[in-house]
Amino acid sequence: MRYFLVLDYNGANYCGWQRQPGQDTVQERIEKALSTLLRHETEITGAGRTDTGVHARNYVAHFDSDVETLHTDADFLYKLNCILPFDINIQRIAQMHAEAHARFDATRRTYRYYITTRKDVFRYPLTHRAKNLDIEKMNLAAAELLKYTDFTSFSKLNTDVKTNNCTIYKAFWAESADGELVFTITANRFLRNMVRAIVGTLIEIGYGKISIEDFRNIIEAKNRSKAGTSAPAQALFLEEIEYPYEV
Repeated sequence: MRYFLVLDYNGANYCGWQRQPGQDTVQERIEKALSTLLRHETEITGAGRTDTGVHARNYVAHFDSDVETLHTDADFLYKLNCILPFDINIQRIAQMHAEAHARFDATRRTYRYYITTRKDVFRYPLTHRAKNLDIEKMNLAAAELLKYTDFTSFSKLNTDVKTNNCTIYKAFWAESADGELVFTITANRFLRNMVRAIVGTLIEIGYGKISIEDFRNIIEAKNRSKAGTSAPAQALFLEEIEYPYEV
């Protein structure tokens, strides 16, 4: 049987999602927990990578098992969460058709980046602090992203992807009543470090260090050294993964 896991994790203590030799990752933690309960080696496939220190809500991964009742076994879910560390939580287990794929079937992914404009002793571990940003100019620049598909300028160098092309469906900043700034970006796929590089460059626009025309030139240069410094990882969340109705 193929199952989807829907889960949340705080990435502060992990070297990203994907399993890596000698590193503590979210994928490895969940695989060890599943293998312990199912009593055989169990591999999982995630909807995509997240960078070191980045968090996720409603993340999706799949695995296979001969047990046919895991999606209705509340005791199994409880035990799984007991084995997992406090910063990883499995919300639910869903039974899927045999060909359902957490990564390849996903059509859109949404990240959000959180900025506080005032000191907040409770929220600081999961936000980035900045103030006096020109959100109007940042939104004008963010809208420019929808006009392009090649985002080499915002990609980590020497990655193993075949293309740096992505389709961005929306990208905008919103401000809450308490002054929190939230950047939302949705695309069919993302490059490594892409969102943090975009946010870091948009912050430079917010501070008046570069113009919107400069931002266009950065995108068109297809050169990572032209873009701004990546924004800190602790404020970035992968929050939504969309699938076709039939999945």
